[in-house]
Amino acid sequence: MSSPSKRRDMDVMKLMMSDYTVEPINDGINEFNVEFHGPKESPYEGGVWKVRVELPDAYPYKSPSIGFVNKIFHPNVDELSGSVCLDVINQSWSPMFDLLNVFEVFLPQLLLYPNPSDPLNGDAASLMMKDKAQYEQKVKEYCERYAKKEHMDNTLTDDSEVEVSDNEAFSDGRSDSDDEVAGRADP
Repeated sequence: MSSPSKRRDMDVMKLMMSDYTVEPINDGINEFNVEFHGPKESPYEGGVWKVRVELPDAYPYKSPSIGFVNKIFHPNVDELSGSVCLDVINQSWSPMFDLLNVFEVFLPQLLLYPNPSDPLNGDAASLMMKDKAQYEQKVKEYCERYAKKEHMDNTLTDDSEVEVSDNEAFSDGRSDSDDEVAGRADP
């Protein structure tokens, strides 16, 4: 483990050998998508997201770039870009952390304990502070609409097509609601 590239290879391999589905982008190991499930006993339970990971050349000395590909309603996640505001990844990253920490500890903690005082999504932060029950309902609606296995599979093919169809489904609701009923029937 003397070089960052060996450490990167080992961390990616550990992630691939764990319970996570890892999909390389452009046949490399510097960019990949990981299937991430919402933590149990949270409004995100049952949600499935594709999380994009980009490893810098200096990884593990420099933190990975983490972003949600399909939409999530959360104060610390930018709704449009999916970028994550998380101190442990952005400011206090240490080479002692690895990719499993990101998916087994950091992201679940982010979803379980949002920080509305440092928001990337002002609407989510405001709603969470004003009406927690309504906030949790909106989180669940986003999970139903955007964070099901079939939505994630669609984003694996072409991100730009999915964004257009998501926007269309969001505005008129017809195509998306049909998919949701079918998705709920197959647990």
